[in-house]
Amino acid sequence: MLGKTRMLSLRETLTFDQAKIVVESKDETNGKSLYMKGICIQGGVKNANQRVYPVSEISRAVSTLNDQITGGYSVLGEVDHPEGLNINLDRVSHMLTDMWMDGPNGYGKLKVLPTPMGKLVETMLESGVKLGVSSRGSGNVKEDGSGQVSDFEIITVDVVAQPSAPGAYPTPIYEQLMNSKGGYKALQTARDTKAQKYLKEALVNIINGLK
Repeated sequence: MLGKTRMLSLRETLTFDQAKIVVESKDETNGKSLYMKGICIQGGVKNANQRVYPVSEISRAVSTLNDQITGGYSVLGEVDHPEGLNINLDRVSHMLTDMWMDGPNGYGKLKVLPTPMGKLVETMLESGVKLGVSSRGSGNVKEDGSGQVSDFEIITVDVVAQPSAPGAYPTPIYEQLMNSKGGYKALQTARDTKAQKYLKEALVNIINGLK
């Protein structure tokens, strides 16, 4: 009998060192361009989010995305951990120019764009800041504890800040909220300044009740 699966929005983060990021600067017709190149998604191993992406799943997803790139489709990426799977143009910092397989892992090449967020990424990279990458996509995850992913699709790859220690990103908590019923609305409410006032008051009352 096949185990139950659940369709999820998936994010997998790799640090600068884990992704083996190489930063390249190239002279092009319209000036100098900055590129980031490295591992974007790991296959065949249980990752920090307790998920396993079969190499066959990654290979298929990478091939599909690269077909879009070679077909002239602009695959844009953002800074940090965006909400949902849609691309927010005001947060775009780069575009994917190539994706390929090397062993069990999916690699990508990101071109930093001259957008406000792209300039931010460029400044940090040129200052020696180690930025990581985070694949963003969707897929079915087995609920039998194996964490096996199927029907995996990569939407894009985002640039993220380097965590102070491995596992410092609260990605599983964020995913749990975003994939739960009403989770997105709850996240938006929590960011509302008026809502924050009431949340703060409620938190203070809880703390006082513990004394």
